[in-house]
Amino acid sequence: MKIALTGRGGVGKTTLTSLLAYTFARQGREVLAIDADPAPSLGSALGFPESLLRDLHPVAEMRDLIAERTGTKPGQYGSYFQLNPRVDDIPERFSAVHRGIRLLQLGSVEKKGGSGCFCAESTLLKALVRHILFDLDEVVLLDFYAGVEHLGRATADSVDAMLVLVEPTRRSLSTAAQIRDLARDIHLDRLFLVGSKTESAADADFIAAHSPGLPLLGCLSLDPKVREADRSGLPPGDLSPTLAAEAAAILARLKWELEFERRGRQVEPVA
Repeated sequence: MKIALTGRGGVGKTTLTSLLAYTFARQGREVLAIDADPAPSLGSALGFPESLLRDLHPVAEMRDLIAERTGTKPGQYGSYFQLNPRVDDIPERFSAVHRGIRLLQLGSVEKKGGSGCFCAESTLLKALVRHILFDLDEVVLLDFYAGVEHLGRATADSVDAMLVLVEPTRRSLSTAAQIRDLARDIHLDRLFLVGSKTESAADADFIAAHSPGLPLLGCLSLDPKVREADRSGLPPGDLSPTLAAEAAAILARLKWELEFERRGRQVEPVA
């Protein structure tokens, strides 16, 4: 299963990515977690020790690697470059593994005024994402910021679902509508809402009532254990059985929704 997660900053998508990663890991699945946020924080949410994170760097910042694989010189713009760079060795070479979860940091392409084309970096990242989605036989979780920069029409169909996290506020739901439009521009139609930081049934009802036309899979409670886990360097699911159970329920609902679609709406919903 290949799942992308997105939403406005601070909404809790990295927390959910961590919870889903350990849900899959407990099921005996191999998990590749990809941090595609310009400010990587997924490693901390997964409880990776600092000794591993120190040696981990975003692929987008590996200028020598980009130059080698695309045939450009570091910092050179407006030149010819390889459109199909080799990327098959990158997930294993430049990742770290902790508690059965492999972590890879993508980073983002920095746009500089007057710098001309920055497509070599972008081409490498998109080729890497394409390889991960098409060729790797494992669970892939992509933690995006509020956009779909690394996806394109060639890869969007390989994402089983995009989860859009929202808080029970109009601004958050407005961002979800913008993400929906960006995703549909590249023909990514399997989008689902996940409520975040909810404190009552009224919060979940508000999200459902103001959804931008996306099914609601479930909600994650506002839990102070998330902050405690962050301070302790632990995954939030280790300290919050509530969040772990909610994430498992969200995943079960997602699997049913996808199976429901695949079988032409002929299966019964999960309890």
